[in-house]
Amino acid sequence: MYITIIVEGKNDRSRLRRLLTGEIRIVCTYGSLSTKRLELLKKQAEDSEVFLFTDNDASGKKIRGVLRDAFPDATQIYTRRGYAGVEGTPDEYLILQLEKAGLEEYIIYPLPITALSNKLD
Repeated sequence: MYITIIVEGKNDRSRLRRLLTGEIRIVCTYGSLSTKRLELLKKQAEDSEVFLFTDNDASGKKIRGVLRDAFPDATQIYTRRGYAGVEGTPDEYLILQLEKAGLEEYIIYPLPITALSNKLD
C-alpha cells in the first residue's frame, strides 16, 4: 500500500520531503484545482492511502474543501493557525502532526543538537 500526501506547493513538498522517507509520495495542487489538476491528483494517488496537508489560511481551507470531496477517505493533517503555511511550520510541529496521523514509521527524525555537535567533533 502506497501513501500519498497532497500539499499546496513545491515549498511545502520540499519541507515535508526532508522529514519523510522516500516511500511517501508527496504531490502538489500548485494552488489551483482545475478539473484537469484534480484528475491528475487522483491518478497520482491511485491505490494510495491519502493524507491532505494544506495551509491553515483561506486559500488552504478552500483547497482542502475541494480535496475532501475528491478524496472522502483521506486523513486530514493540520498546521497551526499563525504559521506561514506548511512550509513555515517548525519541524517539531510538523513531526507532531505526522505522528498524530500515524506516519511515525516514515519520519526521518532530526538528530538532537548534542548528537549533531558530537558528529562534528
